[in-house]
Amino acid sequence: MKWNKGVTLALDGPGQFRTISSLQEASWALIEDWPLEDGDELDKALLIFEAALKGKKSPEAARLAFIAAAIEAGIEIKD
Repeated sequence: MKWNKGVTLALDGPGQFRTISSLQEASWALIEDWPLEDGDELDKALLIFEAALKGKKSPEAARLAFIAAAIEAGIEIKD
């Protein structure tokens, strides 16, 4: 499920930016690369991702939840 606008963030370390442009890429990032194990926004993002995959939430809602989880984790985001 592609997003209208990707999210470019320093997921691999400071200044090492990567663009996440789909729900699948974001899911893998949260599971494999995320610096936090726990977090309210992380938990919320995972629930919204699941709902989006079932068609109950929009891809944009999932994108915004991903951004909120990144902010919570202290990951730098490029606009």
